[in-house]
Amino acid sequence: LTPAWGQEVTLKMQGVLEDRTVVEKDCKLVFIIGEGDVNQALEECAISMMQGEIALLLADSQYTYGHLGREPDIPAWAPLLYQLQLLDFREKPDPLSLPIPERIRIGNQKRERGNFYFQREEYSMAAQAYCMALDMLTTRTYEEEEEEVNDYRVKCLNNLAAAQLKLGQFDEALHSSRDVLFLDPQNVKALFRKGKLLSDRGEYEEAMETLKKALKLEPSTKSCLEPVHGHKVTHTHTHTHTPSSNKVNQHYTLWRFMTFKKQ
Repeated sequence: LTPAWGQEVTLKMQGVLEDRTVVEKDCKLVFIIGEGDVNQALEECAISMMQGEIALLLADSQYTYGHLGREPDIPAWAPLLYQLQLLDFREKPDPLSLPIPERIRIGNQKRERGNFYFQREEYSMAAQAYCMALDMLTTRTYEEEEEEVNDYRVKCLNNLAAAQLKLGQFDEALHSSRDVLFLDPQNVKALFRKGKLLSDRGEYEEAMETLKKALKLEPSTKSCLEPVHGHKVTHTHTHTHTPSSNKVNQHYTLWRFMTFKKQ
């Protein structure tokens, strides 16, 4: 009997480079097959192993860390030799059956995995990881539990919106930003992102109000110029719609944004 897609597996794992340098080692590596918690080579091997089996796996770089490698220890295009033992496998646990600290731990692991993919510009995988983190951080109706995980959900939602922007999923990014503001109405990053997205949609009045709120919370010019997950505000100017160009004669504050590359 071998594990199935979507099950939780526990592996004993060691990975070495061609010169036998140990670059990965874990006596109890736990992950869900198919959720991107580990590289593709480990997932593909685990799903074919029987409990207690020991396997040697020579993995081509395209199934591990590819052309980017993994700083500082795995060079680009480096094949890896793994020694693996399948210790156990079981059905994926229901997040709501786990205690809050365990869900926070797993949720943070998935968020950090999303950050790993984001830095590699694998934005689809990053978004998937952030969504899985949010699933793990879903709470019951107890208010004290919700308060305990809200900060972690806000981080995941902000990161998810950043990945969605990179993927051109602007409606989804706006939805994620609004979810952040539902949990944290004074979250400046989400306010700036929401304002930018509303401005891009031509909803200038709501964009203006949103950005005014953000600037009130972060009034210094330096803060306003700081990157906000893919965008930064650089200047403001006032534009007047005249009756000849618009039926409504009123002032709108328009905001110019410039994209930047994530550092």
